[in-house]
Amino acid sequence: MITQTVQILNKIGLHARPASLLVKTAESFRSNITIKNGDRSATAKSMINLLTLRAKQNDRVTIEADGDDEKEALSALVRLINSKFGEE
Repeated sequence: MITQTVQILNKIGLHARPASLLVKTAESFRSNITIKNGDRSATAKSMINLLTLRAKQNDRVTIEADGDDEKEALSALVRLINSKFGEE
C-alpha cells in the first residue's frame, strides 16, 4: 500500500463533477483506493461516498492505493486533483 497527501485546489472543492472524475479515474485501476479527509474516509470508486468527505478548497486529503497498479493509480489521482479537475 502507498499513500500521498494532496491539497484540494479548485475553488468549489470536491463537489459532484470532480467526484465523478475521481470515480471514473479510480475505476480504471484494479487497486483498492481510499481517500481520507480528517476522520472521514471513502472508497474512491463511489461518488456518494466521496461526497461525504465534504472536502473543500485547501483541505488536505490522503489517498491510499493498494494493489498491482497502485503506483499508477495514485499518480493519476494526484495529477487529477492537482489539475484542479480542469475547472480553472
